[in-house]
Amino acid sequence: MIVTALDQPPPELERRTGWTIKPEGACRGEVCVPLRSPFDVRDLALRLRMPLVGDDQLEVWALGPEADGHVLRSAELPDIVLPDRHGRPFSLRSLRGTKVFMIAWASW
Repeated sequence: MIVTALDQPPPELERRTGWTIKPEGACRGEVCVPLRSPFDVRDLALRLRMPLVGDDQLEVWALGPEADGHVLRSAELPDIVLPDRHGRPFSLRSLRGTKVFMIAWASW
């Protein structure tokens, strides 16, 4: 979910995750996880094991779902076919067994 303030619980937190912020901490059902005071989304993410990425300069962050351990289930790349610089289809799987350095870019 998108977070625009680190010092306030995200408005969609309960609807999206089932966690509610109470004086006891973050609570879901009978389980409460203590949080530091004053509230900080970074502390919430750490204690609930939710990935948090963002840009401090733009003041926007993304809080991911709970992850008990590694977020990726595997490091296997799905079969992706993209156009090469000449517009012909190129399968990334054809590079299997070689070291690959990928750069991704988006205009936004």
